[in-house]
Amino acid sequence: MLSDYLTAAARHATYEMLPEDGVFYGEIPPCAGVHATGTTLEDCRAALLSALEDWILFRIHRHLSLPVIDGVELSVKAEAAI
Repeated sequence: MLSDYLTAAARHATYEMLPEDGVFYGEIPPCAGVHATGTTLEDCRAALLSALEDWILFRIHRHLSLPVIDGVELSVKAEAAI
């Protein structure tokens, strides 16, 4: 299920070359705050996917919801009572 979510989110990635320094910038709009840069498009894509993984794990750790992307949903359960 996690790989399906990563794949769905990655399909929404957008990339552009920043004109001031030629660096590539990428973001995944459905996942607020997930963005990365790289000197090549491939570097940017790899950094963006790493940022996406970190973002997902952080949100799961903090029991924060994740957006449904292309019908793929990851449910985050409430923190267990101690």
